[in-house]
Amino acid sequence: MATELEIKLTLSEPAQRQAQDWLLALPEAQKGARKTLVNRYYDTPNALLNQAKAALRVRQAGDRYIQTLKTRGEFVNGAHNRQEWEWDLTGPELDLSLLEQTPLHNQVDLSDLQLAFETNFQRQEIILKDGDNEIEVAVDAGQILGGGKAMPLHEVEFELKAGDAECLMQQASKLAEQVPVFLNLVSKAEQGYYLAGIYQPEPKTPEEPLSVTAFLHLLGVSWLTGKSIQLPESAVVNITSAAEKAAMGECWQELRNQLRKGVSTAVLIELLPGLGRLQLALAGQS
Repeated sequence: MATELEIKLTLSEPAQRQAQDWLLALPEAQKGARKTLVNRYYDTPNALLNQAKAALRVRQAGDRYIQTLKTRGEFVNGAHNRQEWEWDLTGPELDLSLLEQTPLHNQVDLSDLQLAFETNFQRQEIILKDGDNEIEVAVDAGQILGGGKAMPLHEVEFELKAGDAECLMQQASKLAEQVPVFLNLVSKAEQGYYLAGIYQPEPKTPEEPLSVTAFLHLLGVSWLTGKSIQLPESAVVNITSAAEKAAMGECWQELRNQLRKGVSTAVLIELLPGLGRLQLALAGQS
């Protein structure tokens, strides 16, 4: 078992190309492998894995097959912090025996597992090394397939391999200054579950003051569903305070004005090029 810490940014296709060029031009950058990844996710007919906040997949990368179990975990300063188990396979089929030593064994009838959706994409790896810090950047471009539908996938992920976790936020923030990005707390798996009709979140109007993480996740749900969010002033007092501490008060007020108009997150990304910088600054205050 390993612990994974990463920051995931969603971009437009043109912005992703610009992001990759900028990252490769960094003096600390080393161009890594380019891979075609086919990822098949499994769950029970009544989505018990999703309810247990876990994701199970088999990934094909060339001639290699890898079975992975991930927990949804928690968000720490805008980064995913979750547990992960990984095993090499001899072929594309699930090996249920490997799951017997994981928490999944006691939560789900493994015999009921079936294909739920796929995420298939090209990945360009870039390694950023600076002193004791090492970050693996994955530039992913492809699509998610589920429920007879498809949605585009354009992401840049920063994953900490060694060193100080703060360097993740620093590198992501530097990229956000170059191209418009969206700090997305909705994982690829959640996107696939949504497309397959298994996961149906609603951007509900909060009754209590939101934490920064809850606010960022709510933006992600709005992005995924295409629905706008309604935020009374009482719900965003913590967000206003965090924005002011991060010297992003003006950008926050601009975002608030758009939210009051009922603008969805997908449109916000186009209207506010600084949205990602604001999100990352807020996450840094949480």
